[in-house]
Amino acid sequence: MAGGSAIRGSRVGAGPMGESERGESAPRHRIGFWCANHHETRIAFAADIDVPVEWDCPRCGLPAGQDEQNPPPAPRTEPYKTHLAYVRERRSDADGDALLEEALTRLKARRGA
Repeated sequence: MAGGSAIRGSRVGAGPMGESERGESAPRHRIGFWCANHHETRIAFAADIDVPVEWDCPRCGLPAGQDEQNPPPAPRTEPYKTHLAYVRERRSDADGDALLEEALTRLKARRGA
């Protein structure tokens, strides 16, 4: 067993990297975004980019805007529609009855009835 007061998993010269080793960090500014649930999210952006108008709230997923008093509204969620619901939007009951009658006539002709 090796003796000494060395910390396991470290090596000579290991330590936290500072700005002297990484270089200067890019200039940044923090922008606040608020969602409809009044969650505040502060995001750091580079100083030379265009800041987006909306940002997704990391807490609830709603869109967040920069105006705390007037956050963007929650998106309207459409309920799940079945295939039959989409068909009924396109066709009336009379159209459906006509198609059914046509299909039954073809089926009876194929069977020889």
